[in-house]
Amino acid sequence: MTVLQTARLELVPITLSLVEAVMADDCAEVERIAGARFPGKWPGRSLIERAFSASVERIRADPSLRLWGDRLMIATSAAGDRHIVGSVVFHGAPDEEGVVEIAYGVEPSSQGQGYGAEATCAMVEWALEQPGVRAVTASTFPWHTSSVKIIRRAGMEHCGWREHDLLGELEIFERRRIEAPCYVGASTREAAARASRAG
Repeated sequence: MTVLQTARLELVPITLSLVEAVMADDCAEVERIAGARFPGKWPGRSLIERAFSASVERIRADPSLRLWGDRLMIATSAAGDRHIVGSVVFHGAPDEEGVVEIAYGVEPSSQGQGYGAEATCAMVEWALEQPGVRAVTASTFPWHTSSVKIIRRAGMEHCGWREHDLLGELEIFERRRIEAPCYVGASTREAAARASRAG
């Protein structure tokens, strides 16, 4: 996979070696692989275990399938310091119906700066350009208003509900290939003009 560039971020592919370094709590190796400073308190151990432990053998068996589209968010400060601010991931390659599910996380000290929206929007656009992808979905709790806002900003619309084992109903959103692109940071008029030019 190639590195994607947005206005403020580099979206760098997550590899098996990076996953293994994170699992081993080897911050130096994570930073070497990513070429960026790693926030030592993120992701927390519980998040790492939820994200990787159950599927690490599947990742090793076929990284291209399990890590399909997954990327680190890397920002560069005015002083030129590169640092990891989060990640945006898919829950594997497209299923038999051409659907992929996207999720994101931003480390605490970098939250509230629009990185999640910027990366999510870019990766939704990327996914919908990939062969075999017909739709991108995302899920969140309806009370998680910041996540709902980011998902809607990426052009997704409500399409249903799913029950969470412990915390109640998750709201499901979807954006299909035919829908117009979104433009993070653009005004409504500018976004409409760009969408019109895009066809």
